[in-house]
Amino acid sequence: MSAVPALVAAMQLKDPYTRAHGDRVGQASALIGVELRLADDLVAALRLAGTLHDIGKLGVPGGLLRKTGPLTAAERQTVQRHPGHGYALVRDTEVPAVARVAVLHHHERLDGRGYPHGLAGRRIPWPARVVSVADALDAMTSTRSYRPARPVATALAELWRCAGSQFDPSVVEALTRALARHPWPPPGPLPALPAAPGGHCAYL
Repeated sequence: MSAVPALVAAMQLKDPYTRAHGDRVGQASALIGVELRLADDLVAALRLAGTLHDIGKLGVPGGLLRKTGPLTAAERQTVQRHPGHGYALVRDTEVPAVARVAVLHHHERLDGRGYPHGLAGRRIPWPARVVSVADALDAMTSTRSYRPARPVATALAELWRCAGSQFDPSVVEALTRALARHPWPPPGPLPALPAAPGGHCAYL
């Protein structure tokens, strides 16, 4: 039995915003993959990676996920454990390796100041570099209780400002090209996830 529907359903119950955010990050990750001319199976894996990137927030108290004020240092540490929690959830499932490494490393930064392992540059797996950019795009262009959504142009400007320090410039460039042709946020419901194959400038 596939673990993916159960994980997505659990996230919907825990925090509907995080589940919807994952859907959109999956869509943006796939757009980047298409722009990079990746094979269809890799694009599908990126879509799954984006959808599941925050699944580790199942292990974060709901009150923290919904908190509108600044996090304390202890609360921030708790939230920053979610990549490891997520990797533990998908490690022994049918979720492909491309998606698993993105779940674990999507908060790493090119300058080595990210988490959980402080990887830098090309040591960060490429799927994580894609999902990191997609994650930031949706975080900035989504309305939250504590701030309105930013326009896409503003979000892209912020991604470019942080390119080379936080984000991979080649991924930001691919996203910029994709959004020149595709509306964002995507209109209407997103298509169903394909079956899984075998095998801080801008935001927290």
